[in-house]
Amino acid sequence: MAQATGLRLPHASSSKRTDRMLAVLKTVNSRGAVPLADLATELRVSAATLRRDLADMEDQGLLIRTHGGARPNAAHDEMPVHLRDQEAKEAKHRIAIRAAELIPSGPYAVALSGGTTTAGIARALARRTQLTIVTNAVPIAMELAARPNAKVILTGGMVRSTSFEAVGVLAEATFKAVNVGTAILGVDGISAAGGATTHDEVEARTNHAMVDHAQRVMVVTDGSKVGRVTLARMADPEQIDLLITDSTADPTELDALRAVGVTVHVVEPRR
Repeated sequence: MAQATGLRLPHASSSKRTDRMLAVLKTVNSRGAVPLADLATELRVSAATLRRDLADMEDQGLLIRTHGGARPNAAHDEMPVHLRDQEAKEAKHRIAIRAAELIPSGPYAVALSGGTTTAGIARALARRTQLTIVTNAVPIAMELAARPNAKVILTGGMVRSTSFEAVGVLAEATFKAVNVGTAILGVDGISAAGGATTHDEVEARTNHAMVDHAQRVMVVTDGSKVGRVTLARMADPEQIDLLITDSTADPTELDALRAVGVTVHVVEPRR
């Protein structure tokens, strides 16, 4: 997600280092405690480099260093937004462009949840006039508020450290007080059986309030999350009108989503 002026996000100093930190986090979260030597061998970096990475990741609350390695931080097993931004970047860009194309012209209101793909949609819509954006994502609001064309409504609420989304009763109250043409959800999973899901139950309840007050619900996600079911449901399958994903998505699951009434758009990332 792009960093808006005045908003300081935790980050790695280069895209190469970000990719490495992402690989470390995935390995540790999937395998549990991992020795430093194993990580260094698999990632083909020096132990000294990896120690610096692990120290920074521990400072950001992403994992816990151990004597000779690292283990997961059980309180923060969700992938942070600043690392998610590096995953499937081209697919997310194409998805964002398609989503923006499907927003009607003229006076219109859109609700955006947090996430790297929804941030891309916000940027794609930034030049539109007569558009109102309602969001609980602090970085999206700050970026759009600097654009002269944008009318932005930011919810209140408690800000989550992993996603920079405002959640809870204050955010829910804002979404319940407005009616939008399209609610656009970034998800951690979508399936015909589980609907649109995320890792955090409070975030799910907040985004469910967004869904309940929208005329149309659009889910945007890269193909890796199609068919996945995570902890908390944001929208039932029958509440989802559109899914925009990329060609890596499981075709069988896409057919199952079509069967429950979801219109599916598949983009082909440039190679």
